[in-house]
Amino acid sequence: MLKEGFLYYSLKDYLKEKYGKRVQKITVSLPFTCPNIDGTKAFGGCTYCFSGTRPAHLNPSVPLRDQIEEGIQRAKQRYGRNILFFVYYQSYSNTYGDREYLKSIYDTALEFEEVVGIDVGTRPDCAPEWVLELLESYANMGLEVWIEYGLQSANFKTLKFINRAHGVSDFVDAVLRTKKRNLRVCAHIILGLPFEDREDMLETGKLLSALPIDGVKIHPLHIIKGTKMAQQYLNGEFEVLSLEEYAERAVDIIEILPPNMVIHRLTGEVEEDRLIAPDYCTYKKKGEVLQAIQRELEKRGSYQGCKSAFVR
Repeated sequence: MLKEGFLYYSLKDYLKEKYGKRVQKITVSLPFTCPNIDGTKAFGGCTYCFSGTRPAHLNPSVPLRDQIEEGIQRAKQRYGRNILFFVYYQSYSNTYGDREYLKSIYDTALEFEEVVGIDVGTRPDCAPEWVLELLESYANMGLEVWIEYGLQSANFKTLKFINRAHGVSDFVDAVLRTKKRNLRVCAHIILGLPFEDREDMLETGKLLSALPIDGVKIHPLHIIKGTKMAQQYLNGEFEVLSLEEYAERAVDIIEILPPNMVIHRLTGEVEEDRLIAPDYCTYKKKGEVLQAIQRELEKRGSYQGCKSAFVR
């Protein structure tokens, strides 16, 4: 829950509050795909996506156990040995496989005593009941289990334009079914998608606020080389948000989120040589983005939940 004096409830604060020490995510990459890539529902994937948003340093051909071990060692060298971990299955749709394979990759996290949770990124149309049952089994073993569902926008026309190949109803259905279990839900949204105005973005935030969602990741739209959206942007079909505009829209959303919703991210980054625009979406400028959001909150005298219309 948001504490007095804090302007928003960050993931870092939530984890420190729960575990009493630093908890670090280890991002791993596996050879998954998505139903809007392989032709099950569509081809080409989301128009903004390049390699499933996988960071360039990750290689899905590296054995999962090695990826986790490397991540643990790297974090301990940086932050010390008194640290715990989540394994974050990030790229593409990490529930889009058969039971045997999914169980094998989730089981791998159990081999490390420092791992206290798993975080599984996926799509709302890739969450059948057997997948939720499997994930809940790890929660029942004592791990904290988060499922991250990509919504991106509550505007169906936008979802069609970016080739999500699912609807808002799929997202609502997945959230409601997931929350019947011992699982935590994080939603992904993107601010600044083509042709969306402030009211569109606020509606997306309001939908999240009205649902039993535990956390949110808020990203600015950024244009990556080699994507379909890159060509649309270079053709002049739409513009991206300036840093000031993004900070304003992010604060608009923060103000209407319930104070107990954990904010996992407020930025989106990619390597400089892969980025077209906007120029603030790089790892080097992450701090500048967070500072801009902090300044906007302070300027308004606002904080998370100050305009929330929904009672939890």
